[in-house]
Amino acid sequence: MATADVTVMGAGIFGLAIAWECTRRGARVSVLERARIGSGSSGGIVGALAPHVPEQWNPKKQFQLESLLMAQDFWAGVRAAGGADPGYARTGRVQPVADAAALDLARARGLGAADLWRGEAVWEVVPVADDGWQPASASGFLIRDTLSARLHPRQAARALVAAIRARGGSVTEGVEVPTGAGPVVWATGAAGLSALGADLGRDVGGAVKGQAALFACPGFEAQPQLFVDGIHIVPHGDGTVAVGSTSERSFDAPDTVDARLDPVMAAARAACPALREAAVIERWAGLRPRAKSRAPMLGGWPGRQAQFIANGGFKIGFGMAPKVAAVMADLVLEGRDTIPAGFRVEDSL
Repeated sequence: MATADVTVMGAGIFGLAIAWECTRRGARVSVLERARIGSGSSGGIVGALAPHVPEQWNPKKQFQLESLLMAQDFWAGVRAAGGADPGYARTGRVQPVADAAALDLARARGLGAADLWRGEAVWEVVPVADDGWQPASASGFLIRDTLSARLHPRQAARALVAAIRARGGSVTEGVEVPTGAGPVVWATGAAGLSALGADLGRDVGGAVKGQAALFACPGFEAQPQLFVDGIHIVPHGDGTVAVGSTSERSFDAPDTVDARLDPVMAAARAACPALREAAVIERWAGLRPRAKSRAPMLGGWPGRQAQFIANGGFKIGFGMAPKVAAVMADLVLEGRDTIPAGFRVEDSL
C-alpha cells in the first residue's frame, strides 16, 4: 500500500489507537492535541474492558466481542513497538448473583456465550470463594467471565504515543487546527461532539461527567475485576485498584471531584474485602463523550471531503479501540467501509 499523510485530531484513546493502526499499516501520521495527551476520559483511572451480556445479539455486541478478542495482540504490538507497558491483562471479571431467578438467567446466558463467543471465552456460574477479594453474593454464586480485561488508561495513552513515535509518527500538544494535505480524523471527545452538532445544526450527543477513585491495594494484581451494583472495581498491575464511576448528565465543574463519588467508594469498600482498609490515593473527575445513539460514532464528516469522525463509545471506548482503529484505518487509508450498522455518523443524527 502506498503511504498516505493522515492527521488525527485528538490524543485520546480513539485518536491514538487510530493513529497507531494507520502508522502500523505504513501511513505517515501526525496526531494533534489541543490540550494534553489523554485528556478527558482517556486520562482516567478505571480501564474496565468488559463485554455486554451474551444475549439479544446485535452488531454492536458482535463488534465489541471482536474488539475484545483483538485486544491482546493489539496491545502486545503497541508494547513491542514503543517499549511502554499499556497495563493490559485479560484477567476476567466476577459479579454476584442476587437470587434464584438471577441464577437461572446467568446459566442461560452461559449457554448463549458458549455459542456466541465461539469458544474464545466462557461465561459461567461459580460458587463464591472466601479469598479476601471476591464479593459476597446473596445466592452464594458469582458470574465469572474470561473475556473481560483491564487496561490502565494513562499507561495505554503513553504506550500508544511511544509506539507511534517509534514508527516515525508525531504527537504534538497545544494544536487545535489541522495541518497537512491528507485526510483528517476528528477524535476530539466531548468537545468534538459539540463542534459536530454546531456544524450540523442538531443534537448528536454530549458530555457525561464521571468520577472515580484509586486505592492503594497491592497483592491483588492478578485478581479479576469486580462488577457489583453497577460499580467497576479494577485491580491494576501497579498495585492500585480503581473504582468507578458516576454518570452525571448535570454538572457545574467537569474536572472537580465532589460528594457524588462518596457513595461509590463506600459501596466498593462494602463489596470488596480488600478495600475496606485501603487508602485512597487519588480521586478523578472528567468528561466522557456520549453520542446520541450511545454507540461509537464513526465515518465521514457530513459535507466535508476527506474529513472523518471517530467519537462516542460511551463507557466502552477502551474495549472498542482496537476494532475502531481497524475500521477507521480501512476507511481512511483504503476507502473500504467496514463500519457496522448502528455505528455510522448518520445513526446519531
